[in-house]
Amino acid sequence: MLKGKKVVLGITGSIAAYKACLLIRGLQKRGAEVQVVITPAGKEFVTPITLSALTHKPVVSEFFSQRDGTWNSHVDLGLWADLMIIAPCTASTLGKMAHGIADNMLVTTYLSMKAPVFIAPAMDLDMYSHPSTQESMRILKSYGNVIIDSDSGYLASGLQGKGRMEEPEIIIDKIENYITSQNGDLNGRKIMITAGPTYEKIDPVRFIGNYSSGRMGYALAEECRLRGADVTLISGPVSVTCHKGINLIKVESCQEMYDAAIKTYPAQDAAILCAAVADFRPDTTSATKIKREGDDMILRLKPTQDIAAALGKIKRDDQLLIGFALETDNEETNAKNKLEKKNLDFIVLNSMRNEGTCFGSKDNQVSIISRESQRDFPKKDKREVARDIVNEMAVRLLGVIK
Repeated sequence: MLKGKKVVLGITGSIAAYKACLLIRGLQKRGAEVQVVITPAGKEFVTPITLSALTHKPVVSEFFSQRDGTWNSHVDLGLWADLMIIAPCTASTLGKMAHGIADNMLVTTYLSMKAPVFIAPAMDLDMYSHPSTQESMRILKSYGNVIIDSDSGYLASGLQGKGRMEEPEIIIDKIENYITSQNGDLNGRKIMITAGPTYEKIDPVRFIGNYSSGRMGYALAEECRLRGADVTLISGPVSVTCHKGINLIKVESCQEMYDAAIKTYPAQDAAILCAAVADFRPDTTSATKIKREGDDMILRLKPTQDIAAALGKIKRDDQLLIGFALETDNEETNAKNKLEKKNLDFIVLNSMRNEGTCFGSKDNQVSIISRESQRDFPKKDKREVARDIVNEMAVRLLGVIK
């Protein structure tokens, strides 16, 4: 979402100013062009030469250049930028911004900014909790600025943030999520997602399951939510959590997930079947714990309900159905067979042979396969993979991509 974006990064006089270097690197990694504007106090904590070396641009601090008197135009910066980030932002700068006290280049640039502004406060708890600081943030939020606090998500409220500057990577993630949410290409659309493993009981304390963490499915649900969709997430047992704006249906067994999916899907525009559903379950389930007797135990299994195949049979022409294929061998052949047999619109293939992906990992490496084409993607964070998958869905569902 930040590729090609022009970013003005404002740095103020906080001990957290060193994090601005990490923020610059993170923004550049995601394709942004960065111009630094720093207050005089900020230069006491991080040197302009360091910042200039990172951005490959002269650092703007004063209204006039010390060498030749060239005027640094805050108006031009406001027109140039696609977004402005002020991180770290001290209590002093918060107050100046809230009340229009334009006594330095950073605040003047802020007052001229035409693009969205994101603010990451940085101060001690007492300063943060003081009514004047809270009032400054309230005013800035009322102007449409986005406050990125360490503990309270996008918009600071009360004393949840505790004043600590949020970590650079999280700041960037939240900015990307905000930008995505403003696109709203899935507004009004209903999307069902399945996630996590299923547990098939052997007895009250044992089950057949798998290593799925649910991260991929939850990332897909969050991506769809941020883009305006009405999301229903049918989730097996996982430790991850979802946004309260997502309709979460908790299940345990394949049968429970099947029942929920069959009931939910007819009212949806699309479904993404990301759950790692057990293919077999015990033929019988003991009501009491099975005791160890003898040298072995025979466990008879029978097939579970095929959720993808069942939904493929009831899918209407105006609906999409997207599946996942986790394979260990003959990956593409197996995925294409599943695509056809289960009447999917496209399938997301990932392989156990790709180290550092799949179960329990924050990364994934996938191919998106349809009847018309195949797109192979590099290894990425699952949140980025979710964006790629939802982009593909949006193309087919809406005919546009954001």
